[in-house]
Parts: sequence; structure tokens; C-alpha cells
Amino acid sequence: MNKNLKYISILIIALIAINFIGNKVYKRFDLTSDKRYTLSESAINIINNVESPIVVDVFLDGDDFPSEFRRLQNETKQLLEEFSAINNNIIFNFINPLQDEATRERNIQQLTQRGLTPMQLSVQENGKSSQAIIFPWALASYNEQTVIIPLVKNKIGASQQELVSNSVQHLEYAFADGFNKLTKPKSRKIAILKGNKQLVDKYIVDFVKKIGEYYFIAPFTLDSVSTNPQKTLNDLEKFDLIISAKPTEAFTEEEKLVLDQYTMNGGKSLWLIDAVIMEKDSLYNDAGRNFAVSRDLNLTDFFFKYGVRINPVIVSSLYSAPITLAMGSGSESQFQNLRWPYSPLASSSGKHPIVTNLNLVKFDFANQIDTLKNNIKKTILLETAPLTKLEGTPREISLELVTKEQDPSTFNKGNLTLAVLLEGEFNSVYSNRIKPFKLSNEKNKSISTKMVVIADGNIIKNDVVRNVPQELGFDRWTGQTYGNKEFLLNTVNYLLDDDGLINIRTKEIAVAFLDQQKIAKEKTKWQLINMGLPLALLGILGFVFNYIRKKKYAS
Repeated sequence: MNKNLKYISILIIALIAINFIGNKVYKRFDLTSDKRYTLSESAINIINNVESPIVVDVFLDGDDFPSEFRRLQNETKQLLEEFSAINNNIIFNFINPLQDEATRERNIQQLTQRGLTPMQLSVQENGKSSQAIIFPWALASYNEQTVIIPLVKNKIGASQQELVSNSVQHLEYAFADGFNKLTKPKSRKIAILKGNKQLVDKYIVDFVKKIGEYYFIAPFTLDSVSTNPQKTLNDLEKFDLIISAKPTEAFTEEEKLVLDQYTMNGGKSLWLIDAVIMEKDSLYNDAGRNFAVSRDLNLTDFFFKYGVRINPVIVSSLYSAPITLAMGSGSESQFQNLRWPYSPLASSSGKHPIVTNLNLVKFDFANQIDTLKNNIKKTILLETAPLTKLEGTPREISLELVTKEQDPSTFNKGNLTLAVLLEGEFNSVYSNRIKPFKLSNEKNKSISTKMVVIADGNIIKNDVVRNVPQELGFDRWTGQTYGNKEFLLNTVNYLLDDDGLINIRTKEIAVAFLDQQKIAKEKTKWQLINMGLPLALLGILGFVFNYIRKKKYAS
């Protein structure tokens, strides 16, 4: 009796000790091959700094979802559980805004007004087709601030399964980016260069508004270089990044020296350059044509020294965005979307965080970039599809091209580079050269820095309809949204991202889906197997049991 009591006492003490240790020590194990539930270090650092509740309302809820989007719903829930496990200040709720028929229309209207547009889906299940509406959005609120978090990552031409796969891969970055905007105050400053006839504000307002969510933005002119270059440089160095959006007036040597020394001192830059003068709007005249000529911005030696050359040629591609024209005459004319080779669609085969899981990016009258050998690391960010050709200047461009059949054999230039990332220690453009003026603390080699060069200024240009700026990348004629804004935002984030948040985008997650057509085709067979097999096994076991029992007691 005493011995049993001793064992029971030891067992009780052991259980108490295990419970105590379990409350103090917490560990989760991610057994998935792609480590989908292991949060990135950058995301963990953001979460660890959250000291008051972040409330996340997820509207991706409902019972009539397609199976693919139920998968997205589950992945979203599991990811938020991981965030909450690290910091219990992350509180989340799943809300179905369409559940109550009485408030359904009002909820749709209110969410749409906030920018949470609904998504209509085709549901193919059990051999039947139907339609469903979902709201693939979340709202995260923190200290009286709220940000919108998209849960679906769109991609042109993607099936619903591909759409969900892209979205699942993008989830951690989407939430970490949203939490970062809520909890991290702005600190970096961006200068939008003026003075060389860059795009006016109304054509870049949508992108500037977007990066304004992350950084301080201010215009900056180089006009004062001629009178006080040292002060101009000192003022410019207060900014972490400069953006030159489609300059059309040549840079002076004085301006180039200031920009060069800005780079030598570690400044980052984003250049959107047109080496050819040609605008789509200039074709909308009675003749329907215009001449494309080269544009001299006096930057050839500037970029050549850094390791790239923008060639004054026009890229033409069979894989391109259409142009919308009125075809016919009088009251019978209709708008049609026609093949237009001067709007190439670009993508990347690489895994760089700027371009991972990125939608197609639309260019207009883009130029081709050559990379040159030097000590700078170069990463091709965007390139055309293989069916391309180069057209020199001067050249007449005519809208009549849309009525002519293109010969694919002439599109033989392969993938052409349109955007390049440069990283490393740059050599000064003015090293061993006579300088236009003297600056204090001149440098001939930079500290480690970054630069992105894009051979098209229109990539940042949003449409303006009735003097109202439109969303960058959205084509109102086709309803397509291209990846221009996301690409440029990723570029700016990468250039200025010291905590590595943008690198979350490279995380790859494999999502397996069931074949709905096969399910519908073989549904009856598997129902019979699932119902009949257990009954058959039960009958066999019963027969064997009775046989053994009779044999045992027969004697």
C-alpha cells in the first residue's frame, strides 16, 4: 500500500512539473517541407515591436467558396495564428459581410467605397457551374490607424488555382507589410527630381501617393546648381533616394556632377529614361502617324561609367498590350482592342524579391539596355518575351500597323533587357576628368549603394481622364491591371529596405489542389468504395469470427 502511494505521489509530482514547464516553455514545430508556417525573421522583428493590439478583420469568410479559395481562407487563418502565437497583441476575426441578406447590399457598398472591391468567381464543383462573390481583403487597425491588406495576388492569364497559389505565397509579405506601415513611423525621404522637364505631377500622382504611405516625399530641383552647387549637393544628400521620372531636357555637366557625387556618398536612385522621343498620344491626329527620333539627355557617359547603356532604339514585341482604336466610320464606328507591338509586356525569370510573383509590366515605346563589364553587380529585373525586334530611329510610326499582318520570323532578337538593378561600389563618372566646378570632399569611389535604370519613362505614368488621375497600371479599355505600380513600389522598397522585409517575397510555398473534373467524374465510384468497403470488411470479419467460434466450440 505504501509502495503504491509512493508511485502515485511521484506521478502527481511529475505531472505538475510537466505542466509547469509546459506553461513556461513554448515551442511550435513546422513539419512542412516548404516551412510555410515558419515566419521570416523580418516579419518576426515587426511583430515583436507591437506593444498594443493590432485588430485584423478578415472578410474572406463564407460557406459557398470554391475549394481553392477555402484553401486561401485556411492559409490566412493559419498564418494569423502564427503571428498571434508570437505576440498575443495580434487579434484577428473572420467576418462574412454577405451572410445577412438584410445588410448584404449595404455592406457591399460600404466596403467598395473603402477600396475593398468584391471579386466574382466561377465555381466548378461536382460537375456544376455557379457564381460566387467574395471580398479577398483584410483591415488591420492599430492606435486609430487602419490599413487595407489585399489577400489575392492578381496575375494576368492565371487560373483560379494559380491565383490562389500566388496569393498564398504573397500572404506573409502582405500582412508583414501592413503591420510595418502601422507600427513603424516614416523615416526615409525621397526626392522627386524636377527641372529637366520630367513628368508633371498629375501623371505620377498615383505612384507618389502610394510610396507616400511608406516614406516622406518632396520635389527637388537642380536649378540652383549653376549658382551654388555645393549647397545643392548638401540639400540633395538629405534624401535617401532620388527618382527621375522621364526627363525630357538634357542634363548639364554641373547637374551630372552633383548627381554623381550624391551616388558616391551612398545615395540611391531610380531612373526612368526615354532615349527616343515618341508618345502614343502624338499618333492620334488626322494622319495617324508621327516620327520617332532619338533623345539626347547627355546621360550616355553617366550610365556607361556605372555599367549600362540605353540604346536609342524602339523595342517591338509580338507579346504586347493592345491599343484601343475606333474602327469604322460615323455612327457605325466601334472601339476595338488591336495588337500593338510597341507596348511590350515584360516579366522576369529570376527570383529577385523585386520581381518574384509579379504581374506583367506594361511598357510603351521602350528602349533596350545593354549591360557592360565593370565591378558593379547587375541584375536584370525585367525583359521582354523572346519574339522581339529592334527598330532604329528616326522612324515613322503609324497606326496603320494594326491592320497589317506581322511576320513572326522578323521578331528574332530574343529577350531584351528593359530594367536593370545595379549594386556595389560605383566609380565616379568624373574620375580623372576635368570637373565643371570644385566641390568639397569629392569622391572617386562610392560606398556600397544601389541604382535601378529603366528604359521607359511611361512605366510610371498614370492615365488622366477628365483631369482625374487614374490608377497606375489600369487599362480602362481592357479592364486589365498591369504590374507597373507593384514593380515600382517593390523597387523603391528594395532600394530603401534595410530590415529585409522585401525579401519575404522570395519565400516559395507549394500549394496542392484537387482535380475538380476528376472528382466529378469519379465521385460515384469513390462513394461506393467508401460506403461498400467498410461494410464488406465488417462482413468478412463477422464470417471469420463466427467460423472460428463454431470450430472452437464444435467439440
